[in-house]
Amino acid sequence: MSSMNDSMQDTKGSLYDNAQSAANTIQNHPATQSVKDAMGNGPVADHVKDQHAKTTSEFRSLADSRTTPEQSTANGQPLTHYHSFFYNLLSWENPRATTLSFVSIVLSIFAARYLPALRWSFKALWMVLGITASAEIAGKLVLSQGLASSFRPKKYYTIPREALEASLEDIEQFINFFVIEFQRVLFAENVVHTVAGFVAALLSYWLIKVVPFWGLSLIAVSCIYMGPLIYMTNKELIDHHVKNASEVANAQANQLKDLAGHHTARAHETVKSYAGDYSAKAQEYMGNARGRSTSPEVNSSKPTSDAPVKSEPGSDLSASDFPHAPKQEPTSGVTSHQEQYKNSQFGGQAEPAY
Repeated sequence: MSSMNDSMQDTKGSLYDNAQSAANTIQNHPATQSVKDAMGNGPVADHVKDQHAKTTSEFRSLADSRTTPEQSTANGQPLTHYHSFFYNLLSWENPRATTLSFVSIVLSIFAARYLPALRWSFKALWMVLGITASAEIAGKLVLSQGLASSFRPKKYYTIPREALEASLEDIEQFINFFVIEFQRVLFAENVVHTVAGFVAALLSYWLIKVVPFWGLSLIAVSCIYMGPLIYMTNKELIDHHVKNASEVANAQANQLKDLAGHHTARAHETVKSYAGDYSAKAQEYMGNARGRSTSPEVNSSKPTSDAPVKSEPGSDLSASDFPHAPKQEPTSGVTSHQEQYKNSQFGGQAEPAY
């Protein structure tokens, strides 16, 4: 077993040495050196090196722009460092970095649309795992030692805690950038941005019916990147037209304001006159009603004359002066009232008064 392991190690070492010597031979060959000199020292090579240096410098400047800006929101809340980053990116202060980012996003959209990237990922995964498993099984069957396990590192790679915490903090800042900007647009911190968001949402609502999602994403990315570039290229012309439009809008607003104030004043005067007329009429009606209600009291308060008061007839009679009503049935055969009274329970006597 040990001799077989030693032979495997010798074979692996010899293969590595042969590959290294072949690479050195090719690299040191005169033809290779001449091609390298032609490509590395010509004008094309100098231009490529210059552009590479400028691109690297712009990407470094873009990365350094991720600092928390001094500007805050309307309610005093501080912004994230991604506000400075995206402002620097979309303002085309670093044109090469902005161009490369725009092209990479566009290519990613087309790749997601036309390339089965997820299917290829699964294909690459099962091929790698199949080759690893086959090599491990074949090595154990033939050489009594797996080939894949022989390349196993002594320590598996892990993500450092500092890098993970920095990544999580960066993700938090990235998400909060969109959350803060959405609220600033929603609550009209800048009316122009709110109107622009309204127009974009309205157009997206109608375009999504006829344009697929990848096409809408492509339009949105193009507008986000090309809008600031078009504005900065034609800044004077755009500012002039915007200023004229704002002056016309302000003049129309002032005219409407004056017209509304004039009509409001007239309406106020009309309502005030009607209120005065109705108030006067109401007071007049109330005065007349009060005069009619107080007139009997005034007449009764006048002094009465000294003429004697005439008494009504029968006012000096009492209840005992009248006969009692009968309380029994009439006696048959008696026709006169006197006989009926004598035969009643009173016996001709008056009912005693109680």
